[in-house]
Amino acid sequence: MFVDHFYILYYLKMNHWKKYEESRKHVDSMKLYPVQEAVELLKKVNITKFDPSVEIAIKTNANPKYNDQIIRATTILPHGTWKTKRVAVFVSDDKLDEAKKSWADVVWHETLLNDIKNNKFDFDILVTTPDSIRDLVVVAKQLGPKWLMPSPKAGTVTPNIAQTVQEIKKWKIEFRLDKTWNIHAGIGKLSFDSIKIEENITSFIKAVEDNKPAWVKWKLIKKIVLSTSMSPWVQIIC
Repeated sequence: MFVDHFYILYYLKMNHWKKYEESRKHVDSMKLYPVQEAVELLKKVNITKFDPSVEIAIKTNANPKYNDQIIRATTILPHGTWKTKRVAVFVSDDKLDEAKKSWADVVWHETLLNDIKNNKFDFDILVTTPDSIRDLVVVAKQLGPKWLMPSPKAGTVTPNIAQTVQEIKKWKIEFRLDKTWNIHAGIGKLSFDSIKIEENITSFIKAVEDNKPAWVKWKLIKKIVLSTSMSPWVQIIC
């Protein structure tokens, strides 16, 4: 039985590899494609049977070792993404009614802090108010490594809970500079209309450029590539 499974997995892997190599022939790794052409190319070289996500990766000249060059911000994509995010709201008792009227999946309750301390996270994003952020300090060690600690830069520390939750649920995404000087984000599904994907890409690139740190004196963006699940990447003009 084990041998049969081994050969099945081997066959599937080799079959996928052949399809990948065939699709890669359509992409010139040295060419910088216009956004419109790149999107059409991604649709052409797709080898999956499911609807893959479209990912963008931006190589920057910002150095994350320096606090004044860190990039962390949010933007609202014109056509949204494919993800449904679970939003938790942590507020004081006097703002519970407002929080419950929002689209939040989890509203503050007595066991939330204990759940976080025990690494139980029933949410993707945590939103709080300026007066409640101090109460989350006790779980900062749990939230920090998962990038779940609310931050004004990420738009998750806000006096307007209802509006913020609705924006996150609809179109808002967060992006940040990682340790390798890159910014990654999902900007839609391949099944989206090509024009919608293009507009999401253009909007996201503009958002990154608008958040260029003041201490980065040279051009912020060095390279931009697009890809989908299990497909060759396509480099676009930046």
